[in-house]
Amino acid sequence: MTSNVHRSSSVKISPGAVVCVEAEIRGDVTIGARTVVHPRACIIAEAGPIIIGESNLIEEQVLIINKRPDGHVSSPDDKPQTLIIGSDNVFEVGCRCESLKVGDHNVLEAKAVIGRETELTRGCVIGAFCEATSHGPLPENTILYGERHEQRRQYEKPPDQTLQLDFLMKILPNYHRLKKSTKSSDRGEERTASVKKTSSKS
Repeated sequence: MTSNVHRSSSVKISPGAVVCVEAEIRGDVTIGARTVVHPRACIIAEAGPIIIGESNLIEEQVLIINKRPDGHVSSPDDKPQTLIIGSDNVFEVGCRCESLKVGDHNVLEAKAVIGRETELTRGCVIGAFCEATSHGPLPENTILYGERHEQRRQYEKPPDQTLQLDFLMKILPNYHRLKKSTKSSDRGEERTASVKKTSSKS
């Protein structure tokens, strides 16, 4: 199993993120500030890095995975592809995300699935138990719902999760141990800033 994980294995947690120790995180994963990762969530970077932005809510039993397409035969020429998730997204219990590009303000409801070739743009909702596996981007504010996976547009983005995130950031540390933030991830920026200060003085 370890051999399948992207070789640059490191987990970077920004200050202000709340990531429970019971969450499984493997490979090259970056988690932004104010993102909350519940116990038993899985974030696995096999085929390349995963970058998760700010203020995302990742609930229990969620699987976010960057993996090669089924049937892909690995070769030395394979280049890692980065899975990028924006900000203010909600991943509800038991959903699965393989999409390489998720924008902002999207919701994956319980047990929803989004495939590797599908792009979530902005303000989309994938309903409970629905699967989005089409190639290319879903238009902004798309809703996928029902047993037939019907599709329609909504005129407003999904509701803001700020209050829920604030509540979880206060409550979760009382009941779960948290992974520590990675201060070393900021060293490069600090070095650049110090270089700029030095040059400005001269």
